[in-house]
Formats: sequence, structure tokens, C-alpha cells
Amino acid sequence: MSKKTVVLGASENPSRYSYLAVNKLRAYGHPVVAIGNKKGVIGDIAITTERPEEKNTDTVTLYLNPQLQQHYYDYILSLKPKRIIFNPGTENDELEELAKSNGIQVMEACTLVLLGTGQY
Repeated sequence: MSKKTVVLGASENPSRYSYLAVNKLRAYGHPVVAIGNKKGVIGDIAITTERPEEKNTDTVTLYLNPQLQQHYYDYILSLKPKRIIFNPGTENDELEELAKSNGIQVMEACTLVLLGTGQY
């Protein structure tokens, strides 16, 4: 089952985990919306600097440090995702509480590991 995923903090730098995540999500058949601080491309996915309105978002996976996440709180909540994945280094108690109070599941996990182990 495909799960539309918004990757927040996407980078076209191949050494970044967000780059690897976008590629792996696509390889597993998940639709991806990539949002970064610079426009670019990862495979067939354009990285936007905008905050596109998205419907039916299953997952938001974070590759931004907590200070940069603050600028996206309203946007993340407006997507009404089923869950938010806080990848290592992105843990944020404030956003986790906001998400939980809006009925959004939170996970402190690695998207790459979840995909690789069939837990995504």
C-alpha cells in the first residue's frame, strides 16, 4: 500500500539522509513531496521551497533540526498527516505534543530503517 510522504528538509546532496530517503521511498512505490531550502531534483522528484497544499498525506518525515521545524508547524499540521517521523537528530518535544494533541501519531525512528525492515 503506497503512503504519500512529505519529506521536509529534502536535499539533492547524495550524502544526505533526506536524499537517500526520497530515493528509497520512490523505490518502494510511495508518492513523495520533497520540500527543501533550495530547489533541486532527486531522481524524478522536484524539490520545492514552497509549501504545497497536499491532500491525503500519510506521513511527514523530518530532516530538519528543531529550530528550523518551528517555521513549519502550521504547515505540517495543515497537512493532517496520519504520522510524523522524527528521524535521528530531529526530535522535538514541542512539535510532538502539538502533533499528539491534533491526533497525529509520532515516531522517533529512521525512515530508511523502517523501509528496509518492512515497518513503513
